Amino acid sequence: MQYLEPAEVLATLRAARARGAREWAMVLVTYKHGMRASEVCNLRLEDIDLKNGNILVKRLKGSLRTTQAVTEHRGEPLLNEHRAIREWLRERRADGSDYLFISQKGGQIHRSQFFRLFKRLATEVGLPPEKRHPHTLKHSLASHLVAANVNLALVKQQLGHKSIGSTMRYVRTTDRQASIATASALMAIF
Repeated sequence: MQYLEPAEVLATLRAARARGAREWAMVLVTYKHGMRASEVCNLRLEDIDLKNGNILVKRLKGSLRTTQAVTEHRGEPLLNEHRAIREWLRERRADGSDYLFISQKGGQIHRSQFFRLFKRLATEVGLPPEKRHPHTLKHSLASHLVAANVNLALVKQQLGHKSIGSTMRYVRTTDRQASIATASALMAIF
C-alpha cells in the first residue's frame, strides 16, 4: 500500500496551489477527508457548509456517510482547508452546475480528469510512479493518523470505514514499539 510522507503531501499541495485554487482545494479535501477520487468529484455545493464548518462526505463501496469538520490550520497554510475552499468558491464561475468541483469547460469534473491532474502534480514534484495515484492521499491520511497514535476508532470514522478491520491494515508495529508502549502504559498505571 503506497502512501505519501508528510513532506511529499506538502510538496504536492504546494504544486497544486501554484496551479490554481481548484487544484489546491481538490487535493486538500481529498487528503484531509481520506476520499476516493470519485467521492471528491461527486461533492456538491450543498455538501459544503463553510458557515458551520462542515462537509458531508458521501462514501462509495458501502462505506459510511459522514459529516466532518472543514478546518483551518494555523501552523501550515497549505493545510488550511477552509481557506482553500473559500478561494475556490470565489474563483468558481456559476455555470449552473451544482457540483463543487467543475471542469474548465463547466459541469462535473470526472474522476479520470482528477486522476490526470494528480498524476501531473505528482510527477512535477518528483514522486515515484507508484505514488502518482490520488488514492495514495487516502492511504496517506490513514498512515499519518495511525503514526500519530490517533485512536483507531477515530481513524475509522474519518476514513468512513464500516469495519475496524479495514482500518487495521494501516497499522504497522514492531516488537520494539509494543515493548515501549507497554512499559510506558505500566509506568502511568503504577
